[in-house]
Amino acid sequence: MDRVPALEEPLKKLLGGPTAKVMAEHLDLHTVGDLLHHYPRRYEERGQLTKLAELPLDEDVTVVAQVADARVHTFNGGRGQRLEITITDGSGQLQLVFFGRGIHKPHKELLPGSRAMFAGKVSMFNRRLQLAHPTYAKLGADADDESDIDSWAGALIPIYPACKGLESWKIAKAVDAVLPSAQEAVDPLPPTLREGRGFVPLPEALLKVHRPRALADIEDARQRLKWDEAFVLQVALARRRYADTQLPAVARKPAPGGVLDSFDAELPFTLTEGQRKVSKEIFDDLATEHPMHRLLQGEVGSGKTLVALRAMLAVVDSGGQAALLAPTEVLAQQHHRSITEMMGELAEGGMLGGSEQGTKVVLLTGSMGMPARRQALLDLVTGEAGIVIGTHALIEDKVQFHDLGLVVVDEQHRFGVEQRDALRGKGKQPPHLLVMTATPIPRTVAMTVFGDLETSVLDQLPAGRSPIASHVVPAQDKPHFLARAWERVREEVDKGHQAYVVCPRIGDDEEEAKTAKGKQKAEEAETADRRPPLAVIDIAGQLREGPLRGLRVEILHGRMQPDDKDDVMRRYAAGEVDVLVATTVIEVGVNVPNATAMVIMDADRFGVSQLHQLRGRVGRGAAPGLCLLVTDMPEAAPARARLTAVASTLDGFELSRIDLEQRREGDVLGQAQSGVRSSLRMLTVIDDEEVIAAAREEAVTVVADDPDLAHLPGLRTALDALLDKDREQYLDKG
Repeated sequence: MDRVPALEEPLKKLLGGPTAKVMAEHLDLHTVGDLLHHYPRRYEERGQLTKLAELPLDEDVTVVAQVADARVHTFNGGRGQRLEITITDGSGQLQLVFFGRGIHKPHKELLPGSRAMFAGKVSMFNRRLQLAHPTYAKLGADADDESDIDSWAGALIPIYPACKGLESWKIAKAVDAVLPSAQEAVDPLPPTLREGRGFVPLPEALLKVHRPRALADIEDARQRLKWDEAFVLQVALARRRYADTQLPAVARKPAPGGVLDSFDAELPFTLTEGQRKVSKEIFDDLATEHPMHRLLQGEVGSGKTLVALRAMLAVVDSGGQAALLAPTEVLAQQHHRSITEMMGELAEGGMLGGSEQGTKVVLLTGSMGMPARRQALLDLVTGEAGIVIGTHALIEDKVQFHDLGLVVVDEQHRFGVEQRDALRGKGKQPPHLLVMTATPIPRTVAMTVFGDLETSVLDQLPAGRSPIASHVVPAQDKPHFLARAWERVREEVDKGHQAYVVCPRIGDDEEEAKTAKGKQKAEEAETADRRPPLAVIDIAGQLREGPLRGLRVEILHGRMQPDDKDDVMRRYAAGEVDVLVATTVIEVGVNVPNATAMVIMDADRFGVSQLHQLRGRVGRGAAPGLCLLVTDMPEAAPARARLTAVASTLDGFELSRIDLEQRREGDVLGQAQSGVRSSLRMLTVIDDEEVIAAAREEAVTVVADDPDLAHLPGLRTALDALLDKDREQYLDKG
């Protein structure tokens, strides 16, 4: 029987069941190789104490510190006991709290003057940072045998990304057990590349990253391991691009004097320079006999829909059909409405009063009534409809096209690869593909997340767009600021404008049932988490009764019936609603030029790009926009810094960089976007632009010479590991 390669051995064999189970469930580590690639997050120098003042709120941390004092308090009339220990780094302090039976051991062991490593989640209580029930391991003369931290040879203590039940020092011990296997690690870099760039061999890099004897070791290891990640990822993307260039497609060249020319002649404005340039890139791609794979990204409101529509009309002129795939029904309806408005009578091809050159534009969503749905399906299969706009319903087996030539995907990260491929499979040959993202992406992310696409960027805003003023409203510190926010909304409505109020939660029964399950114990009430996020239904009720009494306030959220949603949106667009209280269903593509004010409640609970996207819903007309970010976070909290950043700039590219920096510990792709943990452990997309760009060049060369990587078995192995079931989805997001 073949021996299992050392790095593929299950951890259970080496570490025992319980430890392996925690590693698998909480850290997604299953094999020896997984653990060897679980790198330290940082290193503490022996004898140095962690800077306590710089600890981030709401994050799990490991710190080395000295006990300053310890005291026991009673509460609940003497029935409850709480141990408070103050630890210090010589300059700053941090409070530790233990409750109930949990106080005896630390009270005995953590005496003033002793030093230890502490691990826990940083929370805020009474405006002071604290760790509740941290775990700890003592250091120096105080150390017990169990922690044997001091038995490590190096002067550098590695601090690992840890989880509850498995502290950094326990992970370090597990790494010691698997470290000998590092000698068998298969090197993915071609020898010429490794030697040419002067990298240390992979086994040496793994040894140096886990057990460095000096800071130079860490640097050597990092340079090498970053390159591995960037290079393997770029090879995977280069192979996809190469495979795409081998596919056949129908070249789509617009016939002169057709619907595109008629549309351009009717446009009430001229295209911006950027729109012209990007349109040319797209039209050049459409004219080739290989499928276009292009990413169209740009600032919120830069006119991406117009550019995409012109590409769709070009395909219609060449005898084909175009499909626009939107992530939600609200958005599909909105696109249908705005595209038919932009096209005017050109959207009524074949109908009475329609234009000769026109084509039919149909909508297809899951909740349509049967008769309308039947008609739409018929229009698609006969080719009567040149343009179809829809949700996932477009992907169903029943949907047949006459000749699908172009697929436009809006808001890429909400679609998996299966949907995209299913739609592509509906063409006689693979259709051309244009992906639109709603918020700008830094170049490095485009090179990794969307690395299998060519990129076009729209960076000018069309004329006639108004500036948007943004302000943070600290509701907790300054309640009168919130009162003033509602006055501002009233003032906008008095001027004949409209407003949005956005909340993170719906607040209906279905949702409440889910949140009611996890209540905190009374004794931990002091360290309990924040209140639940504010909800649309509650806030709408409070506004109708209170500060916005007398205004026409309506709600919109994802669990409403589709017809009701459409009705609310239609009335809001028609000016029959003053204030719309909504969840993020309005985040993308909703276009009501008369809406000038937006109040975002619990703004700290949204991501940077989401806030930027939401803000893009106002200031779409001639009147200036106003965006108020309401939060009860204290000024020192990182979430507050995020809001200040959003308020200080309207530049989406700048914000997307800030967003990445904020999320650097997490995964570049955003857990929410892919549902898969990224394969990037060492590479930070924001800082390693040069590495990624150089790795991309090397990858293109390697794939051009040897598309199947027949001569590079080590690279093939690494690629198979990257493209295991999970990662395939992520790579294919382009």
